[in-house]
Amino acid sequence: MTPTRPPRSTTSRRSSPPPPTGPRYELRLYVAGLTPRSMRAISNIKEICEARLKGRYSLRVIDIYQQPALAKGEQIVAVPTLIKHLPPPLRRIIGDLSDRERVLIGLDIRPA
Repeated sequence: MTPTRPPRSTTSRRSSPPPPTGPRYELRLYVAGLTPRSMRAISNIKEICEARLKGRYSLRVIDIYQQPALAKGEQIVAVPTLIKHLPPPLRRIIGDLSDRERVLIGLDIRPA
């Protein structure tokens, strides 16, 4: 009597997407409440990050009215201000981040 093998599964395995490549970005966006300019900056940086840094960024939005000590520690003098902590070098971009090319250059990302 020959040994029998268990039947093979015919279900296909889902392949997961490849892991993100490139450096991980750590960003902090300092805003002043829910002003239209602050909301534009939040929306703009989220769009840029999802389009160009998907899966390899962390974005922390900090309201200077709610956390003034953080703003003081970072020496924030104007808002909105985006600070790139990682990868080095540290960079600051001031404004509502609507100039996409300027933001990409400031983040050391080549414009498409």
